[in-house]
Amino acid sequence: RGRRGLALLAVALLSGLGTMAPAAAEAPSAAQLQALQNALNGSDPAALAALLDHGPGLDPTLLQRRWSSLRQQFPDARWQLSPGAATQNGQPTVSLRVSGTRSLGPTSYRLEAEQLLELRSDGTRINGENLLREQSILRSGDTNLPVSVLIPDAVLTGQRYDVDVIFDDPLDGALVAGGLQSLSAQQVAAMESPAIDLSALGGGGLFKTVQAPYTPGTQTWAVLLVHPRGVISATKRVRVVADKAALQP
Repeated sequence: RGRRGLALLAVALLSGLGTMAPAAAEAPSAAQLQALQNALNGSDPAALAALLDHGPGLDPTLLQRRWSSLRQQFPDARWQLSPGAATQNGQPTVSLRVSGTRSLGPTSYRLEAEQLLELRSDGTRINGENLLREQSILRSGDTNLPVSVLIPDAVLTGQRYDVDVIFDDPLDGALVAGGLQSLSAQQVAAMESPAIDLSALGGGGLFKTVQAPYTPGTQTWAVLLVHPRGVISATKRVRVVADKAALQP
């Protein structure tokens, strides 16, 4: 039976087109990253707008709209920015994590999402962004059901690969259902909740084999798992590259 996905929550929290920023641009300073974290955790859109400028992969207007939407859904959302591992060519990266909770009637929801980004700055404002990795998980219910999202960060064009989301604890006879849906670029941009068809799962999670497009770009997957103790919604963006050297950023 078809079931509406809970939300396309943290996809593209700081991402636009995902275009590589110019190599000549510099990385943001520690002070700029701290200011960005403070603005994301604040309540004034103007404070966020003052730190951003249009550039490759970065649309400040779109970012503010997504930030406002997420803050409405999760008023206590908190962002944390920290240095990430450098890329193969030595470019610095930023690890972004966001968490939050909300209640709808008697049901509580908990969001956890993360991104790995290359950010660029003109020395005053952040004006470029390249998304390297992105994943979000939303859990419902009082029990924090642990799951493992086993989906690669990057694959080759045309490659067949596994999309697995597994309950870490034994099912102990529990009946579970799940479904998987590929998201279009338009759905990602609009943060739309997709309709996902559910079917009974015979194992301890969802196990699918899918195929990457034959042109470089991205694939975004939405997964919905239904367990007697709660519902789990996960999203994962997969980079699709033509060169094996690009599998590892």
